[in-house]
Amino acid sequence: MILLLLWQFKTRLMATLAEAREAKERLLHEATHDPLTNLPNRMLFMEKLANAMELSPRDSSRSYALLFLDLDRFKNVNDSLGHGIGDLLLVGIARRIGNCMRPTDTVARLSGDEFVVLLEDMEGSDDAASIAERIQSELQTPFKIHGHEIFTTASIGVVVNPTGYEEPEELLRDADTAMYRAKDGGKARHVVFDRAMRTRAVSLLRLETDLRRAVELDEFVVYHQPIVHLASGRVHGFEALVRWDHPERGLVPPGVFIPLAEETGLIVPIGLSVLRSACRQTALWRERYPDHRPLGASVNLSAAQLIRPDFPDKVAETLEETGLAGRDLTLEITESAIMRDEEVAAEALSRLKALGVRLHVDDFGTGYSSLGRLHEYPVDALKVDRSFVRRMSEEASGENAEIVETIITLARQLGMDVVSEGIETTDQLDRLREAGCDYGQGYLFSRPVPGEAAESLLAADRVWR
Repeated sequence: MILLLLWQFKTRLMATLAEAREAKERLLHEATHDPLTNLPNRMLFMEKLANAMELSPRDSSRSYALLFLDLDRFKNVNDSLGHGIGDLLLVGIARRIGNCMRPTDTVARLSGDEFVVLLEDMEGSDDAASIAERIQSELQTPFKIHGHEIFTTASIGVVVNPTGYEEPEELLRDADTAMYRAKDGGKARHVVFDRAMRTRAVSLLRLETDLRRAVELDEFVVYHQPIVHLASGRVHGFEALVRWDHPERGLVPPGVFIPLAEETGLIVPIGLSVLRSACRQTALWRERYPDHRPLGASVNLSAAQLIRPDFPDKVAETLEETGLAGRDLTLEITESAIMRDEEVAAEALSRLKALGVRLHVDDFGTGYSSLGRLHEYPVDALKVDRSFVRRMSEEASGENAEIVETIITLARQLGMDVVSEGIETTDQLDRLREAGCDYGQGYLFSRPVPGEAAESLLAADRVWR
Protein backbone atom coordinates (compact mmCIF):
# COMPACT_ATOMS: atom_id res chain seq x y z
CA MET A 1 0.00 0.00 0.00
CA ILE A 2 2.80 2.37 0.92
CA LEU A 3 4.61 1.53 -2.32
CA LEU A 4 1.46 2.27 -4.25
CA LEU A 5 1.08 5.64 -2.54
CA LEU A 6 4.72 6.47 -3.21
CA TRP A 7 4.34 5.50 -6.87
CA GLN A 8 1.20 7.65 -7.18
CA PHE A 9 2.97 10.57 -5.50
CA LYS A 10 5.98 10.21 -7.79
CA THR A 11 3.73 10.03 -10.85
CA ARG A 12 1.83 13.19 -9.83
CA LEU A 13 5.08 14.98 -9.03
CA MET A 14 6.56 14.12 -12.39
CA ALA A 15 3.35 15.26 -14.11
CA THR A 16 3.41 18.52 -12.15
CA LEU A 17 7.05 19.11 -13.02
CA ALA A 18 6.33 18.39 -16.68
CA GLU A 19 3.42 20.84 -16.65
CA ALA A 20 5.67 23.42 -14.99
CA ARG A 21 8.34 22.90 -17.64
CA GLU A 22 5.75 23.21 -20.40
CA ALA A 23 4.33 26.34 -18.82
CA LYS A 24 7.83 27.83 -18.52
CA GLU A 25 8.65 26.97 -22.14
CA ARG A 26 5.32 28.39 -23.26
CA LEU A 27 5.92 31.63 -21.39
CA LEU A 28 9.46 31.85 -22.78
CA HIS A 29 8.15 31.26 -26.30
CA GLU A 30 5.46 33.91 -25.88
CA ALA A 31 8.03 36.37 -24.55
CA THR A 32 10.37 35.85 -27.51
CA HIS A 33 7.96 35.34 -30.42
CA ASP A 34 5.41 37.42 -32.29
CA PRO A 35 1.90 36.21 -31.38
CA LEU A 36 0.53 36.78 -34.90
CA THR A 37 3.15 35.19 -37.15
CA ASN A 38 4.93 33.01 -34.53
CA LEU A 39 8.23 34.43 -35.79
CA PRO A 40 10.95 35.55 -33.39
CA ASN A 41 10.18 39.02 -32.04
CA ARG A 42 12.48 42.01 -31.77
CA MET A 43 14.02 40.94 -28.45
CA LEU A 44 15.02 37.45 -29.63
CA PHE A 45 16.22 38.72 -32.99
CA MET A 46 18.46 41.36 -31.41
CA GLU A 47 20.03 38.63 -29.24
CA LYS A 48 20.78 36.54 -32.34
CA LEU A 49 22.15 39.58 -34.16
CA ALA A 50 24.38 40.46 -31.20
CA ASN A 51 25.69 36.88 -31.18
CA ALA A 52 26.49 37.03 -34.91
CA MET A 53 28.31 40.33 -34.40
CA GLU A 54 30.33 38.83 -31.55
CA LEU A 55 31.36 35.68 -33.43
CA SER A 56 32.23 37.36 -36.73
CA PRO A 57 35.54 39.03 -35.65
CA ARG A 58 36.74 35.76 -34.12
CA ASP A 59 36.18 33.76 -37.29
CA SER A 60 37.06 35.51 -40.55
CA SER A 61 35.30 32.77 -42.49
CA ARG A 62 31.95 33.72 -40.97
CA SER A 63 30.03 36.08 -43.24
CA TYR A 64 26.62 37.47 -42.40
CA ALA A 65 24.14 40.08 -43.59
CA LEU A 66 21.02 41.86 -42.39
CA LEU A 67 17.88 42.48 -44.46
CA PHE A 68 15.26 45.02 -43.36
CA LEU A 69 11.88 44.65 -45.12
CA ASP A 70 8.98 47.07 -45.09
CA LEU A 71 5.81 46.39 -47.07
CA ASP A 72 4.81 49.00 -49.62
CA ARG A 73 1.41 50.64 -49.12
CA PHE A 74 0.34 48.12 -46.46
CA LYS A 75 -1.74 50.84 -44.79
CA ASN A 76 -4.03 50.80 -47.83
CA VAL A 77 -4.92 47.18 -47.07
CA ASN A 78 -5.90 47.94 -43.48
CA ASP A 79 -7.81 51.06 -44.49
CA SER A 80 -9.74 49.42 -47.32
CA LEU A 81 -10.19 45.79 -46.21
CA GLY A 82 -9.80 46.01 -42.43
CA HIS A 83 -7.16 44.98 -39.92
CA GLY A 84 -8.37 41.37 -39.88
CA ILE A 85 -7.47 40.93 -43.55
CA GLY A 86 -4.26 42.86 -42.92
CA ASP A 87 -3.25 40.44 -40.16
CA LEU A 88 -3.90 37.44 -42.39
CA LEU A 89 -1.81 39.07 -45.10
CA LEU A 90 1.07 39.50 -42.64
CA VAL A 91 0.86 35.80 -41.74
CA GLY A 92 0.99 34.88 -45.42
CA ILE A 93 3.93 37.19 -46.04
CA ALA A 94 5.84 35.72 -43.09
CA ARG A 95 5.28 32.25 -44.55
CA ARG A 96 6.54 33.27 -47.98
CA ILE A 97 9.63 34.96 -46.59
CA GLY A 98 10.33 31.79 -44.64
CA ASN A 99 10.13 29.79 -47.87
CA CYS A 100 13.10 31.76 -49.19
CA MET A 101 15.33 31.05 -46.22
CA ARG A 102 18.02 28.49 -45.49
CA PRO A 103 18.15 26.53 -42.21
CA THR A 104 20.83 28.88 -40.86
CA ASP A 105 18.82 32.05 -41.49
CA THR A 106 16.53 33.83 -39.02
CA VAL A 107 13.35 35.71 -39.94
CA ALA A 108 11.68 37.97 -37.38
CA ARG A 109 8.84 40.45 -37.26
CA LEU A 110 9.86 43.72 -35.66
CA SER A 111 6.48 45.46 -35.57
CA GLY A 112 3.60 46.31 -37.88
CA ASP A 113 4.63 45.45 -41.44
CA GLU A 114 8.38 45.41 -40.73
CA PHE A 115 10.36 42.17 -41.01
CA VAL A 116 14.08 41.48 -40.63
CA VAL A 117 16.25 38.64 -41.81
CA LEU A 118 19.64 37.57 -40.45
CA LEU A 119 21.65 35.64 -43.03
CA GLU A 120 24.54 33.66 -41.55
CA ASP A 121 27.26 31.49 -43.04
CA MET A 122 27.04 33.14 -46.44
CA GLU A 123 29.37 31.97 -49.17
CA GLY A 124 29.70 35.43 -50.70
CA SER A 125 28.37 38.98 -50.51
CA ASP A 126 26.08 38.32 -53.49
CA ASP A 127 24.04 35.86 -51.42
CA ALA A 128 22.22 38.67 -49.62
CA ALA A 129 21.16 40.36 -52.86
CA SER A 130 20.05 37.02 -54.30
CA ILE A 131 17.86 36.28 -51.29
CA ALA A 132 16.39 39.80 -51.40
CA GLU A 133 15.49 39.26 -55.05
CA ARG A 134 14.03 35.84 -54.21
CA ILE A 135 11.80 37.40 -51.54
CA GLN A 136 10.55 40.07 -53.92
CA SER A 137 9.87 37.42 -56.56
CA GLU A 138 7.96 35.32 -54.01
CA LEU A 139 5.77 38.30 -53.12
CA GLN A 140 4.80 38.98 -56.74
CA THR A 141 2.15 36.26 -56.67
CA PRO A 142 -1.07 37.80 -55.32
CA PHE A 143 -2.47 36.66 -51.99
CA LYS A 144 -6.03 35.32 -51.96
CA ILE A 145 -7.67 36.05 -48.62
CA HIS A 146 -11.41 35.67 -47.97
CA GLY A 147 -12.29 36.32 -51.59
CA HIS A 148 -9.89 39.25 -51.97
CA GLU A 149 -6.93 39.16 -54.34
CA ILE A 150 -4.20 41.28 -52.77
CA PHE A 151 -0.99 42.39 -54.44
CA THR A 152 1.88 43.59 -52.31
CA THR A 153 5.56 44.42 -52.65
CA ALA A 154 8.39 45.12 -50.23
CA SER A 155 11.24 47.60 -50.05
CA ILE A 156 14.37 45.98 -48.64
CA GLY A 157 17.50 47.48 -47.10
CA VAL A 158 20.60 45.29 -47.00
CA VAL A 159 23.77 45.52 -44.93
CA VAL A 160 26.46 43.02 -46.04
CA ASN A 161 29.52 41.92 -44.04
CA PRO A 162 29.14 44.78 -41.56
CA THR A 163 32.22 46.07 -39.76
CA GLY A 164 32.80 48.85 -37.27
CA TYR A 165 29.52 48.35 -35.41
CA GLU A 166 29.43 48.15 -31.63
CA GLU A 167 25.72 47.65 -30.99
CA PRO A 168 23.04 45.67 -32.90
CA GLU A 169 20.84 48.78 -32.94
CA GLU A 170 23.45 50.56 -35.09
CA LEU A 171 23.35 47.78 -37.66
CA LEU A 172 19.55 47.77 -37.66
CA ARG A 173 19.56 51.55 -38.10
CA ASP A 174 21.67 51.38 -41.25
CA ALA A 175 19.58 48.58 -42.75
CA ASP A 176 16.54 50.76 -42.08
CA THR A 177 18.26 53.68 -43.82
CA ALA A 178 18.93 51.54 -46.90
CA MET A 179 15.29 50.39 -46.86
CA TYR A 180 14.06 53.98 -46.99
CA ARG A 181 16.43 54.66 -49.88
CA ALA A 182 14.75 51.73 -51.66
CA LYS A 183 11.34 53.32 -51.02
CA ASP A 184 12.55 56.69 -52.29
CA GLY A 185 13.83 54.95 -55.40
CA GLY A 186 10.41 53.66 -56.37
CA LYS A 187 9.61 50.85 -53.90
CA ALA A 188 9.55 47.09 -54.71
CA ARG A 189 13.35 46.99 -54.80
CA HIS A 190 16.36 46.44 -52.57
CA VAL A 191 19.29 48.74 -51.83
CA VAL A 192 22.62 47.80 -50.27
CA PHE A 193 23.78 50.21 -47.57
CA ASP A 194 26.91 52.32 -48.00
CA ARG A 195 28.51 54.89 -45.71
CA ALA A 196 27.34 57.80 -47.86
CA MET A 197 23.77 56.95 -46.82
CA ARG A 198 24.70 57.36 -43.17
CA THR A 199 26.26 60.75 -43.89
CA ARG A 200 23.14 61.80 -45.76
CA ALA A 201 20.85 60.51 -43.00
CA VAL A 202 22.79 62.43 -40.33
CA SER A 203 22.71 65.55 -42.50
CA LEU A 204 18.97 65.12 -43.03
CA LEU A 205 18.40 64.71 -39.30
CA ARG A 206 20.37 67.86 -38.61
CA LEU A 207 18.38 69.68 -41.28
CA GLU A 208 15.10 68.52 -39.72
CA THR A 209 16.24 69.72 -36.29
CA ASP A 210 17.17 73.11 -37.75
CA LEU A 211 13.88 73.26 -39.65
CA ARG A 212 11.83 72.67 -36.50
CA ARG A 213 13.78 75.41 -34.78
CA ALA A 214 13.22 77.68 -37.78
CA VAL A 215 9.46 77.23 -37.45
CA GLU A 216 9.63 78.15 -33.76
CA LEU A 217 11.85 81.20 -34.38
CA ASP A 218 10.11 82.24 -37.65
CA GLU A 219 13.28 82.23 -39.74
CA PHE A 220 11.39 82.24 -43.04
CA VAL A 221 11.16 85.16 -45.43
CA VAL A 222 8.84 85.64 -48.39
CA TYR A 223 10.13 86.52 -51.83
CA HIS A 224 7.84 87.76 -54.58
CA GLN A 225 7.84 87.02 -58.30
CA PRO A 226 5.65 89.20 -60.52
CA ILE A 227 2.84 87.68 -62.55
CA VAL A 228 2.36 89.76 -65.70
CA HIS A 229 -0.82 90.31 -67.71
CA LEU A 230 0.58 89.49 -71.15
CA ALA A 231 -1.82 91.63 -73.18
CA SER A 232 -1.03 94.84 -71.28
CA GLY A 233 2.47 93.93 -70.11
CA ARG A 234 1.72 95.20 -66.59
CA VAL A 235 2.15 93.46 -63.25
CA HIS A 236 -1.07 91.69 -62.32
CA GLY A 237 0.10 90.27 -58.98
CA PHE A 238 2.92 88.45 -57.22
CA GLU A 239 3.51 84.82 -56.36
CA ALA A 240 4.76 84.45 -52.79
CA LEU A 241 7.73 82.09 -52.55
CA VAL A 242 9.24 81.07 -49.23
CA ARG A 243 12.95 81.18 -48.43
CA TRP A 244 14.66 79.99 -45.26
CA ASP A 245 17.07 82.50 -43.75
CA HIS A 246 19.27 80.01 -41.91
CA PRO A 247 21.49 81.69 -39.27
CA GLU A 248 24.58 79.79 -40.45
CA ARG A 249 23.87 78.69 -44.03
CA GLY A 250 22.21 81.87 -45.24
CA LEU A 251 19.28 81.63 -47.64
CA VAL A 252 18.32 77.98 -48.11
CA PRO A 253 16.51 77.35 -51.44
CA PRO A 254 13.06 75.76 -51.24
CA GLY A 255 14.16 72.68 -53.16
CA VAL A 256 16.32 71.73 -50.17
CA PHE A 257 13.82 72.08 -47.33
CA ILE A 258 10.30 71.99 -48.83
CA PRO A 259 10.33 68.17 -49.44
CA LEU A 260 11.44 67.64 -45.84
CA ALA A 261 8.81 70.09 -44.59
CA GLU A 262 6.13 68.15 -46.47
CA GLU A 263 7.37 64.81 -45.13
CA THR A 264 7.42 66.03 -41.51
CA GLY A 265 4.18 68.02 -41.68
CA LEU A 266 6.03 71.28 -40.98
CA ILE A 267 4.76 72.55 -44.31
CA VAL A 268 1.44 73.32 -42.58
CA PRO A 269 2.74 76.05 -40.21
CA ILE A 270 5.22 77.26 -42.84
CA GLY A 271 2.49 77.53 -45.47
CA LEU A 272 0.20 79.41 -43.11
CA SER A 273 2.98 81.86 -42.28
CA VAL A 274 3.59 82.49 -46.00
CA LEU A 275 -0.12 82.97 -46.61
CA ARG A 276 -0.43 85.59 -43.88
CA SER A 277 2.72 87.40 -44.97
CA ALA A 278 1.63 87.50 -48.63
CA CYS A 279 -1.84 88.78 -47.76
CA ARG A 280 -0.47 91.50 -45.45
CA GLN A 281 2.06 92.63 -48.05
CA THR A 282 -0.48 92.69 -50.89
CA ALA A 283 -3.01 94.63 -48.81
CA LEU A 284 -0.29 97.17 -48.03
CA TRP A 285 0.70 97.51 -51.69
CA ARG A 286 -2.92 97.97 -52.75
CA GLU A 287 -3.18 100.82 -50.26
CA ARG A 288 0.07 102.46 -51.40
CA TYR A 289 -0.62 102.05 -55.12
CA PRO A 290 -4.40 102.45 -55.49
CA ASP A 291 -4.12 103.07 -59.24
CA HIS A 292 -2.38 99.76 -59.84
CA ARG A 293 -5.40 97.47 -60.01
CA PRO A 294 -5.92 94.58 -60.04
CA LEU A 295 -3.12 93.48 -57.75
CA GLY A 296 -3.35 90.09 -56.08
CA ALA A 297 -1.37 87.59 -54.05
CA SER A 298 -0.69 84.07 -55.27
CA VAL A 299 0.30 81.41 -52.70
CA ASN A 300 1.17 77.76 -53.12
CA LEU A 301 -1.05 75.28 -51.30
CA SER A 302 0.37 71.91 -50.24
CA ALA A 303 -1.56 68.66 -50.13
CA ALA A 304 -1.05 68.56 -46.35
CA GLN A 305 -2.82 71.90 -46.00
CA LEU A 306 -5.59 70.95 -48.39
CA ILE A 307 -6.67 67.91 -46.39
CA ARG A 308 -6.85 69.79 -43.08
CA PRO A 309 -10.51 70.49 -42.25
CA ASP A 310 -9.63 73.80 -40.61
CA PHE A 311 -7.62 75.23 -43.52
CA PRO A 312 -10.50 77.13 -45.19
CA ASP A 313 -11.23 78.69 -41.79
CA LYS A 314 -7.58 79.75 -41.50
CA VAL A 315 -7.81 81.40 -44.92
CA ALA A 316 -11.00 83.22 -43.90
CA GLU A 317 -9.32 84.46 -40.71
CA THR A 318 -6.29 85.66 -42.67
CA LEU A 319 -8.43 87.58 -45.15
CA GLU A 320 -10.33 89.23 -42.33
CA GLU A 321 -7.15 90.12 -40.42
CA THR A 322 -5.39 91.65 -43.42
CA GLY A 323 -8.43 93.26 -45.05
CA LEU A 324 -7.70 91.53 -48.36
CA ALA A 325 -10.72 90.46 -50.42
CA GLY A 326 -11.06 86.80 -51.33
CA ARG A 327 -10.96 87.60 -55.05
CA ASP A 328 -7.50 89.13 -54.57
CA LEU A 329 -6.03 85.88 -53.24
CA THR A 330 -5.04 82.98 -55.50
CA LEU A 331 -4.18 79.57 -54.12
CA GLU A 332 -2.10 77.29 -56.35
CA ILE A 333 -2.47 73.53 -55.97
CA THR A 334 -0.86 70.76 -58.03
CA GLU A 335 -2.79 68.07 -59.89
CA SER A 336 -1.18 65.35 -57.77
CA ALA A 337 -2.31 67.02 -54.54
CA ILE A 338 -5.91 67.17 -55.78
CA MET A 339 -5.87 63.56 -56.92
CA ARG A 340 -4.41 62.26 -53.64
CA ASP A 341 -7.85 62.37 -52.03
CA GLU A 342 -10.39 63.66 -54.52
CA GLU A 343 -13.37 63.80 -52.18
CA VAL A 344 -11.54 65.74 -49.47
CA ALA A 345 -9.98 68.02 -52.09
CA ALA A 346 -13.34 68.73 -53.73
CA GLU A 347 -14.90 69.75 -50.41
CA ALA A 348 -11.94 71.94 -49.43
CA LEU A 349 -11.81 73.65 -52.82
CA SER A 350 -15.55 74.28 -52.67
CA ARG A 351 -15.24 75.94 -49.25
CA LEU A 352 -12.32 78.06 -50.45
CA LYS A 353 -14.26 79.10 -53.53
CA ALA A 354 -17.13 80.20 -51.31
CA LEU A 355 -14.71 82.73 -49.79
CA GLY A 356 -14.15 84.20 -53.26
CA VAL A 357 -10.61 82.84 -53.46
CA ARG A 358 -9.26 82.08 -56.93
CA LEU A 359 -7.90 78.57 -57.51
CA HIS A 360 -5.16 77.64 -59.96
CA VAL A 361 -3.88 74.18 -60.93
CA ASP A 362 -0.09 74.45 -60.75
CA ASP A 363 2.43 72.58 -62.95
CA PHE A 364 -0.39 71.48 -65.21
CA GLY A 365 0.50 68.62 -67.55
CA THR A 366 3.17 67.06 -65.34
CA GLY A 367 1.12 65.44 -62.58
CA TYR A 368 -1.68 62.90 -62.45
CA SER A 369 -4.13 62.91 -65.31
CA SER A 370 -7.08 64.77 -63.84
CA LEU A 371 -8.56 65.79 -67.21
CA GLY A 372 -11.57 63.55 -66.76
CA ARG A 373 -12.66 65.40 -63.62
CA LEU A 374 -11.04 68.78 -64.12
CA HIS A 375 -14.35 70.40 -64.98
CA GLU A 376 -15.83 69.22 -61.67
CA TYR A 377 -13.49 71.40 -59.60
CA PRO A 378 -14.02 75.16 -59.13
CA VAL A 379 -10.71 76.00 -60.84
CA ASP A 380 -10.13 79.46 -62.33
CA ALA A 381 -6.88 78.91 -64.22
CA LEU A 382 -4.29 76.39 -65.37
CA LYS A 383 -0.59 77.08 -64.91
CA VAL A 384 1.55 75.70 -67.73
CA ASP A 385 4.63 74.02 -66.34
CA ARG A 386 7.94 75.75 -67.06
CA SER A 387 9.35 72.61 -68.71
CA PHE A 388 6.98 73.05 -71.68
CA VAL A 389 7.65 76.78 -71.97
CA ARG A 390 11.42 76.39 -71.74
CA ARG A 391 11.53 73.99 -74.69
CA MET A 392 9.14 75.95 -76.91
CA SER A 393 11.91 77.77 -78.73
CA GLU A 394 14.53 75.01 -78.43
CA GLU A 395 12.91 72.27 -80.50
CA ALA A 396 12.52 71.92 -84.24
CA SER A 397 9.31 69.90 -84.16
CA GLY A 398 7.30 72.36 -82.11
CA GLU A 399 5.87 69.55 -79.99
CA ASN A 400 5.99 71.52 -76.73
CA ALA A 401 4.49 74.58 -78.40
CA GLU A 402 1.60 72.38 -79.48
CA ILE A 403 1.20 71.11 -75.91
CA VAL A 404 0.98 74.68 -74.62
CA GLU A 405 -1.55 75.58 -77.32
CA THR A 406 -3.60 72.49 -76.43
CA ILE A 407 -3.65 73.48 -72.75
CA ILE A 408 -4.78 76.98 -73.69
CA THR A 409 -7.55 75.56 -75.91
CA LEU A 410 -8.65 73.22 -73.09
CA ALA A 411 -8.74 76.10 -70.62
CA ARG A 412 -10.84 78.19 -72.99
CA GLN A 413 -13.37 75.39 -73.37
CA LEU A 414 -13.61 75.10 -69.59
CA GLY A 415 -13.87 78.86 -69.07
CA MET A 416 -10.47 79.12 -67.40
CA ASP A 417 -7.50 81.46 -67.72
CA VAL A 418 -3.94 80.30 -68.45
CA VAL A 419 -0.73 81.29 -66.67
CA SER A 420 2.63 80.25 -68.11
CA GLU A 421 5.64 79.76 -65.85
CA GLY A 422 9.32 79.96 -66.72
CA ILE A 423 9.27 82.68 -69.40
CA GLU A 424 12.90 83.58 -70.00
CA THR A 425 13.11 84.93 -73.55
CA THR A 426 11.21 87.43 -75.68
CA ASP A 427 10.66 84.65 -78.23
CA GLN A 428 8.79 82.60 -75.63
CA LEU A 429 6.79 85.68 -74.62
CA ASP A 430 5.82 86.43 -78.25
CA ARG A 431 4.74 82.82 -78.85
CA LEU A 432 2.63 82.75 -75.72
CA ARG A 433 0.96 86.02 -76.63
CA GLU A 434 0.19 84.70 -80.10
CA ALA A 435 -1.28 81.54 -78.58
CA GLY A 436 -3.60 83.62 -76.41
CA CYS A 437 -2.02 82.97 -73.01
CA ASP A 438 -3.41 85.32 -70.36
CA TYR A 439 -0.64 85.67 -67.80
CA GLY A 440 3.01 84.77 -67.40
CA GLN A 441 5.92 84.81 -65.00
CA GLY A 442 9.59 84.05 -65.28
CA TYR A 443 13.10 85.46 -65.26
CA LEU A 444 12.35 87.61 -68.31
CA PHE A 445 10.25 89.77 -66.03
CA SER A 446 11.99 89.21 -62.70
CA ARG A 447 13.46 86.58 -60.45
CA PRO A 448 11.79 86.11 -57.06
CA VAL A 449 12.91 89.14 -55.03
CA PRO A 450 12.45 90.54 -51.51
CA GLY A 451 9.49 92.80 -50.80
CA GLU A 452 11.43 96.05 -51.30
CA ALA A 453 12.58 95.07 -54.79
CA ALA A 454 9.11 93.84 -55.72
CA GLU A 455 7.62 97.16 -54.62
CA SER A 456 10.06 99.02 -56.85
CA LEU A 457 8.47 97.28 -59.85
CA LEU A 458 5.09 98.66 -58.77
CA ALA A 459 6.49 102.13 -58.16
CA ALA A 460 8.11 102.18 -61.62
CA ASP A 461 4.90 100.81 -63.20
CA ARG A 462 7.08 98.67 -65.45
CA VAL A 463 5.46 97.52 -68.73
CA TRP A 464 6.79 94.63 -70.86
CA ARG A 465 5.94 94.86 -74.56
